[in-house]
Amino acid sequence: MRKTILTALTLFITVFSFGQDKRAEAILDQMSKKYQNMKTFSATFTYGADGGRATRGAITTSGIKFKLNMAGQEITNNGKEIYTFMSDVNEVNITNFDPGEDNMFSPSKIYSIYKKGYKYSFKGESKAGNQVFETVELIPTKKGNVSKVEIKVNKKDKSIKSWKIWDERGRATNFNITKFTPNVSAPASLFTFDTKKHPGVEVVDLR
Repeated sequence: MRKTILTALTLFITVFSFGQDKRAEAILDQMSKKYQNMKTFSATFTYGADGGRATRGAITTSGIKFKLNMAGQEITNNGKEIYTFMSDVNEVNITNFDPGEDNMFSPSKIYSIYKKGYKYSFKGESKAGNQVFETVELIPTKKGNVSKVEIKVNKKDKSIKSWKIWDERGRATNFNITKFTPNVSAPASLFTFDTKKHPGVEVVDLR
């Protein structure tokens, strides 16, 4: 479940430059630069399958650290360990975090993961009110759990509005940003899981 969640979040992007659509590449590079220039950010979003009920989620990041609330889980990365807390069973799993490994599931790589592993192309523009959005399609270069991704970017400020991910069976999940706040206050305590705040929590150490 955790990998499914983080795969969808990190697939905000695209792949190496040779043979790529130049307009799509320019859009993604500008978008990536925008977010990488932020020291911290927080976002709320909705997600759900095509035609299904949308569910809310939220994330705050600071460098490689992040706190993600989604699908009944609170996932906290303090830069050394990842704590996955499941409130329904009052259990937290602890695993090591390796910033050096090629981990596509890390939210800290959301805006650079496109540099390898995908081909991308510009699919067109659309309007919503007085805003114009550009859509870029990502296709994996190798067969895996993801068959296609579409990212919708605000043409004016290069912010991400939404993205849609298809699995290997053609099932689609939609993600829509409802609020985005750059450079938020994000103290170290935010990325620390405190067992005292969860009386009786079962700790499963998988390190």
